[in-house]
Amino acid sequence: MNARTARAARTLLALAVGVTLLSGCGGRPTTHHKPGTTHQEATGGNGTLLTAKDTTGHRLREVPAAGAPGVRVEIRPDSEGGWNVHLLVERFRFTPESTGGGALLGRGHARLLLDGRETARAYGPWAHVPAGARTLTARLYADDHTAWAVAGRPVEATVRLADTDGTASAATPTPPPATPAGRTLTVTVSGDSVQPPPSRVELKKGELLTLRVTSDRTDTLHVHGYDRELPLPAGKPATLTFTVDRTGLFEVETHESGLVLTQLVVR
Repeated sequence: MNARTARAARTLLALAVGVTLLSGCGGRPTTHHKPGTTHQEATGGNGTLLTAKDTTGHRLREVPAAGAPGVRVEIRPDSEGGWNVHLLVERFRFTPESTGGGALLGRGHARLLLDGRETARAYGPWAHVPAGARTLTARLYADDHTAWAVAGRPVEATVRLADTDGTASAATPTPPPATPAGRTLTVTVSGDSVQPPPSRVELKKGELLTLRVTSDRTDTLHVHGYDRELPLPAGKPATLTFTVDRTGLFEVETHESGLVLTQLVVR
């Protein structure tokens, strides 16, 4: 191989490496995709991306109530007008450096809504809103701008602002969502044993189903046909709630142990 041929070969190799690097979205999810790429919405494994949207038009990302982010709101009048807002979060931290990236549980930002209309975003625990509204709602979002949700409702807290005398009312977080109506199936996994033994459960299309599963080892629940997954921590109950809106026969199983927990017959 002469010098010119060797140089040409090295050039082609460099170009091939460059193309491989540029096509990196085929690998594992990253937290640094720019807004608009929707990479995490397609590949992320943190929570279940629902088709439902919140009042600002952002899709809901549902997680089990156990371990879900939480928020409370405290307000203080500002001497120059408006309100200073203190966001008290649980199992959550603000990550302004990753905004626009992938959805990682317990990370993201908040949006502030006055009388139901979005007014500002908060990338830390303190913010300011103008006077003139009756209510303030703080809602938690993932870095990919999906709204964290539990049982189909956004994770948020609402407080009433000034009364007619200009004083602030006490902070009143939105009460936790009530247990949804519908069918509840409770399953316990111990080793290779499933209790109650797997059977077929008949449901009507449109019915709300809650699966409450306790496994003695870390695993993942999968509902075939609905592409719903639920992390199962060892020894702790986990809950998945969804609407059975497709007819047919669907198996519910565990990924790691490969156990069939039940079969859903939706008519």
